[in-house]
Amino acid sequence: MELVLQACVAWQTLKLSARERWSEEVGEGVISTAIAVLIMALIGFTMWTVFDRVFQDAGTRVEDKVSQIG
Repeated sequence: MELVLQACVAWQTLKLSARERWSEEVGEGVISTAIAVLIMALIGFTMWTVFDRVFQDAGTRVEDKVSQIG
């Protein structure tokens, strides 16, 4: 009988500690995802800015060369 009581107490303690750990980490995934999304947005914005500047510069160079030729 004592073994059953010890097992029951151990189970309840394990269940409670798991519940406490779960409630402490509830928002962790959302926060991590938000940070990852912001980092990816910053990388995307930087890539677009570089892409835009490169092709504007290339377009300007092409127009200059065309005007020199013709």
